[in-house]
Amino acid sequence: MPADPRAVLTRPAPPPDLTVAYGDHPEQLVDLRRPAGDGPARPLVAVLHGGFWRAEYDRTHTGPLAAALAGLGWPVAQLEYRRTGQPGGGWPGTLTDVRAGVAALPELAARALPGQVAGGPPLLLGHSAGGHLALHVAAHAPATVAGVLALAPVADLAEAYRLDLDSGAVAALLGGGPAEYPDRYAAADPRSSVPSRIRTVILHGVEDRQVPVAVSRSYAAAARAAGSPVTLVELRECEHFGLIDPLSAVWPEVRGALQSLLDDQ
Repeated sequence: MPADPRAVLTRPAPPPDLTVAYGDHPEQLVDLRRPAGDGPARPLVAVLHGGFWRAEYDRTHTGPLAAALAGLGWPVAQLEYRRTGQPGGGWPGTLTDVRAGVAALPELAARALPGQVAGGPPLLLGHSAGGHLALHVAAHAPATVAGVLALAPVADLAEAYRLDLDSGAVAALLGGGPAEYPDRYAAADPRSSVPSRIRTVILHGVEDRQVPVAVSRSYAAAARAAGSPVTLVELRECEHFGLIDPLSAVWPEVRGALQSLLDDQ
């Protein structure tokens, strides 16, 4: 495993095979990667990147993850969206972008990767803030989602606001706190959107300092109590970034969880 877990954020990766737009804004883009090998068409994996919804983090840091998944035979889409600090980012643009992008993916991928993508909605793989977005789409547009693999997701926005994760990231996304904007939190917070009928697996490192595992515990407990098909797997000796690093010791857990979602289809 790399000495610096954050090294994956800047590690070079092969470029995507092609980039397509799902909207008119320059950030409304999808990078597509062809699956390795000549196997049968498989479901599309849509990667939603993290970075606390902030403009300084974009989809490029999930390049190693996306390339590794394509190397395993998955067609992969890396979805970009407007983020806080950009025109139209934050509330509601960040959320509406991701919902629109996910809904557009089946047609875009089928046209761009003919014969390589199975029909139907994509599996969503989201990390950190991207995990929040994956859970949000699954709750509000379930027909567009086949399953969710959430890696260290910001799954409880009210708790993340209370913890002041990344120095006000949730307030920047939604404009303030739960007392100021209860309607926004009701719409955007996965913790407030249970139950969800979408099969969901959450992987979260016990040593995570960016998004404490307690955030996933809170969401998973509420989701299961409401009858949602949610599984939380806590990984010992795992921090925040190893979950998106194909060189990390926990990568087999990520790969196995994704395969389990496919097997459930």
